[in-house]
Amino acid sequence: MVHEALRQAIIEQQLSPGARLPEDMIGDSFGTSRTIAREALLRLSVEGLVDLRPNRGAFVANPTLDEGRDIFVVRRGLERMVVLQLAGQLNADQIAELQRMLDHEEMTGARDEREAIRLAGEFHLRLAEMTGNKLLVHYLRETVSRCSLVLTIYGRPHSVDCGIDEHRQIIEALIAGQGDQAADLMEHHIEQVAGRALLETRKPRSVQEVLSSYATRIAQD
Repeated sequence: MVHEALRQAIIEQQLSPGARLPEDMIGDSFGTSRTIAREALLRLSVEGLVDLRPNRGAFVANPTLDEGRDIFVVRRGLERMVVLQLAGQLNADQIAELQRMLDHEEMTGARDEREAIRLAGEFHLRLAEMTGNKLLVHYLRETVSRCSLVLTIYGRPHSVDCGIDEHRQIIEALIAGQGDQAADLMEHHIEQVAGRALLETRKPRSVQEVLSSYATRIAQD
């Protein structure tokens, strides 16, 4: 619960890169122990979203633009592997599920760009899960999370409609069994996402303020 809430707070651009994440404050925000907070921070550090610094504590990761470019290079290769495995292999239920996800992403994008960005990431992860390759899912989840963080730091507002159109083209190629076409479309799509990254800063919010809103959200679920 705490791990996922912190992860979403970072990916949804609510916690600023470099922000300190004290274990006691996290525990107080979610009404849990420092041990659970520490475990959540450790998992996030493995995912590349949190930096654990000896004798200093935990901080939201703050990758450089060059590191961000490297992450997107890795992601292009992983996503290409995903669609090559899925081409011509999707069943009717999987196709319907993916189309529902895109419809939801499109409806959400009209009113909440941050949520649409999160849903776009979930779409890519769901494609990976459909391959049945657990190791590929693990690495892609980590990479997508890091890419989201890079966009948090350097991203500029982007066209949600554009991203959805690219997703739909990929699905059409997968349904048609056109593996090479789907792979090329996916690679172009990831390049477009990476191309939206610019040196642009965002106004930070206090960590306590952000976590209070996520604790409230969890309590309502």
